[in-house]
Amino acid sequence: MEEFGKTGFSLGLIRGMDMVAYLERLGHVPVAIKKNGTDYWYLSPLRNERDASFHINLLTNEWYDFALAAGGNPLDFCLRYYGYSIQELLVKFSDDSTAHQVPVFDAGLYEWRPGTNSKVLVTGVRPLYAYPLKNYLHERSIPVAVADGFCSEIAYQIGSHSYYGIGFKNDAGGYEIRNKNYKQSSSPKDITTLSFGARSVDVFEGFFDFLSWQTLHPYVEPGSTDFVVLNGAGLFDRALPFLEQHETVQLWLDRDVTGMAYTQYALSLGSRYRDKSEFYCQHKDLNDWLVHKGEVPKSQLKPALGLRPAG
Repeated sequence: MEEFGKTGFSLGLIRGMDMVAYLERLGHVPVAIKKNGTDYWYLSPLRNERDASFHINLLTNEWYDFALAAGGNPLDFCLRYYGYSIQELLVKFSDDSTAHQVPVFDAGLYEWRPGTNSKVLVTGVRPLYAYPLKNYLHERSIPVAVADGFCSEIAYQIGSHSYYGIGFKNDAGGYEIRNKNYKQSSSPKDITTLSFGARSVDVFEGFFDFLSWQTLHPYVEPGSTDFVVLNGAGLFDRALPFLEQHETVQLWLDRDVTGMAYTQYALSLGSRYRDKSEFYCQHKDLNDWLVHKGEVPKSQLKPALGLRPAG
Protein backbone atom coordinates (compact mmCIF):
# COMPACT_ATOMS: atom_id res chain seq x y z
CA MET A 1 0.00 0.00 0.00
CA GLU A 2 1.32 3.46 -0.86
CA GLU A 3 1.05 5.85 2.06
CA PHE A 4 -0.58 9.12 1.00
CA GLY A 5 -1.22 10.55 4.49
CA LYS A 6 -2.48 14.14 4.60
CA THR A 7 -0.34 15.37 1.74
CA GLY A 8 -1.87 13.55 -1.22
CA PHE A 9 1.56 12.50 -2.56
CA SER A 10 2.84 9.02 -1.78
CA LEU A 11 6.25 7.66 -0.90
CA GLY A 12 5.73 5.07 -3.62
CA LEU A 13 5.28 7.75 -6.28
CA ILE A 14 8.52 9.46 -5.29
CA ARG A 15 10.33 6.12 -5.18
CA GLY A 16 9.02 5.24 -8.64
CA MET A 17 10.12 8.42 -10.45
CA ASP A 18 12.45 8.05 -13.41
CA MET A 19 15.79 9.05 -11.89
CA VAL A 20 17.38 10.33 -15.11
CA ALA A 21 14.31 12.43 -15.91
CA TYR A 22 14.21 13.87 -12.40
CA LEU A 23 17.88 14.88 -12.47
CA GLU A 24 17.28 16.59 -15.82
CA ARG A 25 14.41 18.49 -14.22
CA LEU A 26 16.83 19.64 -11.49
CA GLY A 27 19.27 20.86 -14.14
CA HIS A 28 21.76 17.98 -14.04
CA VAL A 29 22.81 16.36 -17.32
CA PRO A 30 25.10 13.34 -17.73
CA VAL A 31 28.79 13.89 -18.41
CA ALA A 32 29.09 10.46 -20.01
CA ILE A 33 26.81 7.60 -21.07
CA LYS A 34 28.37 4.15 -21.26
CA LYS A 35 27.53 0.44 -21.63
CA ASN A 36 25.14 0.62 -24.57
CA GLY A 37 23.46 3.67 -23.11
CA THR A 38 22.55 2.18 -19.73
CA ASP A 39 25.18 3.72 -17.43
CA TYR A 40 24.79 7.47 -16.86
CA TRP A 41 27.61 9.40 -15.15
CA TYR A 42 27.16 12.84 -13.56
CA LEU A 43 29.02 15.40 -11.55
CA SER A 44 27.44 14.66 -8.20
CA PRO A 45 24.34 16.70 -7.37
CA LEU A 46 25.08 16.00 -3.71
CA ARG A 47 28.46 17.74 -3.52
CA ASN A 48 31.06 19.64 -5.54
CA GLU A 49 33.42 17.64 -7.72
CA ARG A 50 35.43 17.90 -10.94
CA ASP A 51 35.33 14.26 -12.05
CA ALA A 52 32.00 12.51 -12.50
CA SER A 53 31.52 9.84 -9.84
CA PHE A 54 27.72 9.85 -9.52
CA HIS A 55 26.24 6.91 -11.41
CA ILE A 56 22.73 5.91 -12.47
CA ASN A 57 21.91 2.43 -13.74
CA LEU A 58 19.20 3.01 -16.35
CA LEU A 59 18.00 -0.59 -16.03
CA THR A 60 17.36 -0.52 -12.29
CA ASN A 61 16.70 3.23 -11.80
CA GLU A 62 19.19 3.24 -8.92
CA TRP A 63 21.97 5.73 -8.20
CA TYR A 64 25.33 5.46 -6.49
CA ASP A 65 27.71 8.20 -5.38
CA PHE A 66 31.15 6.60 -5.20
CA ALA A 67 32.74 9.34 -3.07
CA LEU A 68 29.94 9.13 -0.50
CA ALA A 69 29.72 5.32 -0.77
CA ALA A 70 25.95 5.79 -0.75
CA GLY A 71 23.15 5.07 -3.18
CA GLY A 72 19.62 3.81 -3.60
CA ASN A 73 16.35 4.70 -5.29
CA PRO A 74 14.94 8.16 -6.16
CA LEU A 75 13.39 8.54 -2.71
CA ASP A 76 16.76 7.91 -1.05
CA PHE A 77 18.27 10.54 -3.35
CA CYS A 78 15.62 13.15 -2.52
CA LEU A 79 16.12 12.68 1.21
CA ARG A 80 19.81 13.48 0.80
CA TYR A 81 19.43 16.17 -1.87
CA TYR A 82 16.88 18.27 0.03
CA GLY A 83 17.86 17.29 3.58
CA TYR A 84 14.18 16.94 4.47
CA SER A 85 12.32 14.60 6.72
CA ILE A 86 9.85 12.18 5.13
CA GLN A 87 6.95 14.44 6.12
CA GLU A 88 8.63 17.55 4.68
CA LEU A 89 9.44 15.74 1.46
CA LEU A 90 5.84 14.59 1.02
CA VAL A 91 4.61 18.15 1.53
CA LYS A 92 7.16 19.51 -0.96
CA PHE A 93 6.09 17.11 -3.69
CA SER A 94 2.41 17.64 -2.97
CA ASP A 95 2.84 21.42 -3.26
CA ASP A 96 4.90 21.13 -6.46
CA SER A 97 2.46 20.72 -9.33
CA THR A 98 5.26 19.96 -11.79
CA ALA A 99 6.42 16.95 -9.74
CA HIS A 100 3.48 15.00 -11.14
CA GLN A 101 4.92 15.54 -14.62
CA VAL A 102 8.08 13.53 -13.91
CA PRO A 103 7.65 10.18 -15.72
CA VAL A 104 7.40 6.94 -13.80
CA PHE A 105 10.31 4.58 -14.31
CA ASP A 106 9.55 1.80 -16.78
CA ALA A 107 12.26 -0.87 -17.09
CA GLY A 108 10.57 -2.27 -20.17
CA LEU A 109 11.63 0.79 -22.16
CA TYR A 110 15.26 -0.35 -22.06
CA GLU A 111 15.02 -4.12 -22.47
CA TRP A 112 15.63 -3.87 -26.22
CA ARG A 113 19.12 -2.43 -25.81
CA PRO A 114 21.91 -4.88 -26.81
CA GLY A 115 23.94 -6.22 -23.93
CA THR A 116 21.38 -5.25 -21.27
CA ASN A 117 20.42 -8.74 -20.16
CA SER A 118 21.08 -8.00 -16.49
CA LYS A 119 18.02 -9.66 -14.97
CA VAL A 120 18.74 -11.97 -12.04
CA LEU A 121 17.41 -15.45 -12.89
CA VAL A 122 17.28 -17.89 -9.98
CA THR A 123 18.22 -21.37 -11.21
CA GLY A 124 18.51 -23.35 -7.98
CA VAL A 125 17.65 -23.30 -4.27
CA ARG A 126 19.17 -25.59 -1.66
CA PRO A 127 20.25 -25.51 2.03
CA LEU A 128 23.39 -23.51 2.77
CA TYR A 129 26.36 -25.64 1.80
CA ALA A 130 29.20 -23.78 0.05
CA TYR A 131 32.17 -23.02 2.30
CA PRO A 132 32.69 -19.44 0.96
CA LEU A 133 29.12 -18.56 1.97
CA LYS A 134 29.55 -20.06 5.43
CA ASN A 135 32.83 -18.18 5.78
CA TYR A 136 31.07 -14.97 4.75
CA LEU A 137 28.48 -15.55 7.47
CA HIS A 138 31.34 -15.97 9.95
CA GLU A 139 32.81 -12.64 8.81
CA ARG A 140 29.40 -11.05 9.47
CA SER A 141 29.29 -12.73 12.93
CA ILE A 142 26.21 -14.81 12.02
CA PRO A 143 26.26 -18.48 13.12
CA VAL A 144 25.46 -20.86 10.28
CA ALA A 145 22.84 -22.48 12.50
CA VAL A 146 20.98 -19.15 12.72
CA ALA A 147 21.16 -18.50 8.97
CA ASP A 148 20.02 -22.05 8.21
CA GLY A 149 16.67 -21.28 9.80
CA PHE A 150 15.85 -18.39 7.45
CA CYS A 151 18.12 -18.54 4.40
CA SER A 152 18.98 -20.78 1.47
CA GLU A 153 21.84 -21.14 -0.98
CA ILE A 154 20.75 -19.60 -4.27
CA ALA A 155 22.21 -20.35 -7.69
CA TYR A 156 21.45 -17.61 -10.20
CA GLN A 157 22.38 -16.29 -13.60
CA ILE A 158 22.89 -12.79 -14.98
CA GLY A 159 23.10 -13.07 -18.74
CA SER A 160 25.51 -15.89 -19.53
CA HIS A 161 27.27 -15.77 -16.15
CA SER A 162 26.46 -18.02 -13.18
CA TYR A 163 26.77 -17.10 -9.51
CA TYR A 164 25.65 -18.25 -6.08
CA GLY A 165 24.87 -16.54 -2.80
CA ILE A 166 22.91 -16.50 0.44
CA GLY A 167 19.24 -16.03 -0.38
CA PHE A 168 16.52 -14.54 1.80
CA LYS A 169 13.00 -14.96 0.42
CA ASN A 170 10.43 -12.17 0.35
CA ASP A 171 6.64 -12.37 0.52
CA ALA A 172 6.27 -12.21 -3.28
CA GLY A 173 8.67 -15.09 -3.95
CA GLY A 174 11.74 -13.06 -4.90
CA TYR A 175 15.09 -13.22 -3.12
CA GLU A 176 17.61 -10.87 -1.59
CA ILE A 177 20.94 -12.45 -2.49
CA ARG A 178 24.28 -11.73 -0.83
CA ASN A 179 27.82 -13.02 -0.99
CA LYS A 180 31.13 -11.41 -0.18
CA ASN A 181 31.36 -9.68 -3.56
CA TYR A 182 27.82 -9.04 -4.74
CA LYS A 183 24.49 -7.69 -3.54
CA GLN A 184 21.56 -8.67 -5.76
CA SER A 185 17.78 -8.95 -5.75
CA SER A 186 15.63 -11.21 -7.88
CA SER A 187 12.18 -10.11 -8.99
CA PRO A 188 9.66 -9.49 -7.66
CA LYS A 189 10.98 -7.11 -4.99
CA ASP A 190 9.00 -7.09 -1.74
CA ILE A 191 9.16 -7.07 2.05
CA THR A 192 9.44 -10.23 4.15
CA THR A 193 6.99 -10.74 7.02
CA LEU A 194 7.11 -13.45 9.69
CA SER A 195 3.78 -13.46 11.47
CA PHE A 196 2.93 -15.47 14.59
CA GLY A 197 0.00 -13.40 15.80
CA ALA A 198 2.12 -11.52 18.34
CA ARG A 199 1.23 -8.10 19.73
CA SER A 200 4.65 -6.67 18.91
CA VAL A 201 6.71 -6.57 15.72
CA ASP A 202 10.40 -5.90 15.14
CA VAL A 203 11.37 -4.13 11.92
CA PHE A 204 14.71 -4.43 10.12
CA GLU A 205 16.05 -2.79 6.98
CA GLY A 206 18.00 -5.81 5.72
CA PHE A 207 18.12 -9.50 6.49
CA PHE A 208 21.62 -9.42 8.00
CA ASP A 209 20.27 -7.10 10.70
CA PHE A 210 17.41 -9.55 11.24
CA LEU A 211 19.89 -12.44 11.51
CA SER A 212 21.94 -10.33 13.92
CA TRP A 213 18.87 -9.88 16.15
CA GLN A 214 18.30 -13.62 16.08
CA THR A 215 21.96 -14.17 17.01
CA LEU A 216 21.69 -11.77 19.95
CA HIS A 217 18.42 -13.29 21.21
CA PRO A 218 18.95 -17.07 21.17
CA TYR A 219 16.60 -17.71 24.09
CA VAL A 220 13.62 -15.58 23.05
CA GLU A 221 10.51 -17.72 22.94
CA PRO A 222 9.54 -18.42 19.30
CA GLY A 223 6.42 -16.53 18.30
CA SER A 224 6.73 -13.92 21.05
CA THR A 225 7.17 -11.20 18.42
CA ASP A 226 6.48 -10.84 14.71
CA PHE A 227 9.13 -9.62 12.25
CA VAL A 228 9.34 -7.48 9.14
CA VAL A 229 12.44 -7.24 6.95
CA LEU A 230 11.97 -4.33 4.57
CA ASN A 231 14.65 -5.50 2.12
CA GLY A 232 15.38 -1.81 1.63
CA ALA A 233 14.14 1.17 3.64
CA GLY A 234 12.24 2.44 0.62
CA LEU A 235 9.65 -0.32 1.07
CA PHE A 236 8.63 0.94 4.52
CA ASP A 237 5.27 2.20 3.26
CA ARG A 238 4.52 -1.27 1.91
CA ALA A 239 4.93 -2.68 5.43
CA LEU A 240 2.62 -0.15 7.12
CA PRO A 241 -0.64 -2.16 6.91
CA PHE A 242 1.07 -5.08 8.68
CA LEU A 243 2.79 -2.85 11.24
CA GLU A 244 -0.45 -1.09 12.15
CA GLN A 245 -1.92 -4.42 13.29
CA HIS A 246 0.47 -4.46 16.26
CA GLU A 247 0.44 -2.70 19.62
CA THR A 248 4.20 -2.14 19.60
CA VAL A 249 6.51 -1.62 16.62
CA GLN A 250 10.24 -1.74 17.37
CA LEU A 251 12.42 -0.10 14.72
CA TRP A 252 15.94 -1.41 14.09
CA LEU A 253 16.70 0.68 10.99
CA ASP A 254 20.08 1.87 9.74
CA ARG A 255 21.74 4.94 11.24
CA ASP A 256 22.24 6.59 7.85
CA VAL A 257 20.30 9.43 6.22
CA THR A 258 17.57 7.22 4.79
CA GLY A 259 17.16 4.90 7.77
CA MET A 260 16.96 7.74 10.29
CA ALA A 261 14.49 9.63 8.09
CA TYR A 262 12.19 6.62 8.04
CA THR A 263 12.61 6.15 11.78
CA GLN A 264 11.51 9.73 12.44
CA TYR A 265 8.64 9.31 9.98
CA ALA A 266 7.45 6.19 11.81
CA LEU A 267 7.72 7.87 15.21
CA SER A 268 5.47 10.64 13.91
CA LEU A 269 2.76 8.09 13.13
CA GLY A 270 2.00 7.25 16.75
CA SER A 271 3.20 6.05 20.14
CA ARG A 272 3.28 2.41 19.11
CA TYR A 273 6.54 3.02 17.22
CA ARG A 274 9.80 2.71 19.22
CA ASP A 275 13.30 3.56 18.02
CA LYS A 276 15.75 0.81 19.03
CA SER A 277 18.72 2.14 17.04
CA GLU A 278 20.25 3.83 20.09
CA PHE A 279 21.52 0.35 20.92
CA TYR A 280 24.00 0.67 18.02
CA CYS A 281 24.15 4.47 17.78
CA GLN A 282 27.92 4.47 17.08
CA HIS A 283 27.51 2.06 14.18
CA LYS A 284 25.83 1.97 10.78
CA ASP A 285 23.41 -0.80 11.68
CA LEU A 286 22.82 -3.71 14.04
CA ASN A 287 25.05 -6.10 12.10
CA ASP A 288 27.92 -3.60 12.14
CA TRP A 289 27.52 -3.41 15.92
CA LEU A 290 27.59 -7.21 16.16
CA VAL A 291 30.65 -7.55 13.92
CA HIS A 292 32.57 -5.06 16.07
CA LYS A 293 31.10 -6.43 19.30
CA GLY A 294 29.78 -3.00 20.20
CA GLU A 295 33.17 -1.29 20.18
CA VAL A 296 33.15 2.41 19.26
CA PRO A 297 34.92 2.88 15.88
CA LYS A 298 38.35 4.51 16.28
CA SER A 299 37.33 7.30 13.93
CA GLN A 300 34.70 8.38 16.48
CA LEU A 301 36.96 8.31 19.52
CA LYS A 302 37.97 11.77 20.76
CA PRO A 303 41.54 12.41 21.98
CA ALA A 304 42.00 13.25 25.64
CA LEU A 305 41.97 16.96 26.51
CA GLY A 306 45.37 18.61 26.41
CA LEU A 307 46.94 15.92 24.24
CA ARG A 308 47.97 16.34 20.61
CA PRO A 309 48.77 13.62 18.14
CA ALA A 310 52.46 13.03 17.59
CA GLY A 311 54.11 14.42 14.49
